[in-house]
Amino acid sequence: MNQAMRPSRKSFAMYMLPGFFLYTFIVFVPIVLAFYYGFFDWSGGTKMTFIGFDNFTALLKDNVFIQSFYNNIYLTALCVIGQVGIAFVLALMLHSKRVKLKSLHRTMSYFPSVLSAVVIGFIWTMLYDYNYGLINIILRQIGWGQWAQPWLNNESLSLTLVAIPLIWQYIGYYMIIILSALSAVDQQVLEMAEIDGANSWKKAVHITLPLIKNTLAVCVTLSIAGTMKVFDHIYVMTGGGPGTSSNVMALNAYKTSFLTYKMGYGSAMSIGVLILSLVVIVGTRWIMGSFTKEREVR
Repeated sequence: MNQAMRPSRKSFAMYMLPGFFLYTFIVFVPIVLAFYYGFFDWSGGTKMTFIGFDNFTALLKDNVFIQSFYNNIYLTALCVIGQVGIAFVLALMLHSKRVKLKSLHRTMSYFPSVLSAVVIGFIWTMLYDYNYGLINIILRQIGWGQWAQPWLNNESLSLTLVAIPLIWQYIGYYMIIILSALSAVDQQVLEMAEIDGANSWKKAVHITLPLIKNTLAVCVTLSIAGTMKVFDHIYVMTGGGPGTSSNVMALNAYKTSFLTYKMGYGSAMSIGVLILSLVVIVGTRWIMGSFTKEREVR
């Protein structure tokens, strides 16, 4: 019966072709073209001068690009801890039998992730505003007006403040993923742990966490991939400023390509963003895999 219902390889290939061509046109072709344009001194017109690997070697000496990479790493660390970490805690709370109105909590938690990044950026920009922002209004109302400041103009705080909306927007997204993994955990295992005297913390760390480690690894990978290419939030909130304190690689590539009209160098920068993102993702996966293997051996 299963053999009769299973499509032939030819039919399966025909079903896959539209998606394959769409993916190739949207993702693969732009990557190839960006790599090609990276070999040219090109300002966007018809004149293109071949310069070999000069654009790519210039990236290694570009202090702004290097700082942007470090900013991405800092944002990624904050977002992985904030997004996945907080999502894991909230998922454990919602998975508890004591929590009521679970559907409402899930809906409200997931709602920010369906909003546009531009909308999120404008909302938090208003919250951080010096004159009308909610943060400064509260500080003035409770008598701490001396702490009120133009938050996004603070070079030492701007990158951290930009990370907060990123964390807030996607907590619900990862919480739903983790909740689906928790629903597959055998409840008898947790009940036996309770009988043996395990508290909530021990059950979460020693039982639940190892059982859903693969799902958490997927969440961490998605969080890293999203943060390494972040653009919209920072473009709306700070534009990379003040100075270059909140600049990131994608925004730097955009400015280079479309504001200074260095299309060739911007293309090489885009390839650099892709390679560095892959290195960070693969490196993180390898570290997580090595750590879990060591735990299993012990």
